[in-house]
Amino acid sequence: MSITGNRRERERAQRHRLILSVARELAEAEGWEAVTTRRLAERVEYSQPVLYSHFKGKDAIVAAVAEEGFTELAELLRRERAAARGEEPQPGLRAVCRAYLRFAVEHPALYQAMFVMPTQLEFAGEGTPPALRAAFDVFVEALPEGIEGREGRAELLWAALHGISALSATGRVPALGESARLDLLIHGIAPGDQASRPGGDGT
Repeated sequence: MSITGNRRERERAQRHRLILSVARELAEAEGWEAVTTRRLAERVEYSQPVLYSHFKGKDAIVAAVAEEGFTELAELLRRERAAARGEEPQPGLRAVCRAYLRFAVEHPALYQAMFVMPTQLEFAGEGTPPALRAAFDVFVEALPEGIEGREGRAELLWAALHGISALSATGRVPALGESARLDLLIHGIAPGDQASRPGGDGT
């Protein structure tokens, strides 16, 4: 590729990244309803045709933001699990759960793009993007090796954490009960984890 071609590719990648960054900032500040192609074009100072040359529309932008979110979530979960190894009989399981719940609280619009907004992203299929699979794999790896139905348990764990996140975000469950809920959840999913049994230390 020529020098000119390389420069154009870099500039295109920078525009792509800028559009997603501005979309996320706008969504976190005002909600996804405020994110329109017109407003994005104004914010990034490119024409709407230029924006459409990167994304077919808002749904494509939301999907791209969601993929970014899964990449960031997977990195966070892996980092927290690694940091907690050796602290519990089942290393890092509680840390993974806590990190997930914290991520949902700290990035509400991003979390909404990942799990609430309609997208064409495929979950649990042949077309599942690597970022989604990477995030799920952390849950699988955090469970005991050899446990029966490991992937199924990981799905239930993720689903339960998502439910807790949704209920907490709308004030349906009190934040003060988080440790007790995690005790019950982790004990139910991985009953061999002594540290997670109800009545334990709750840390």
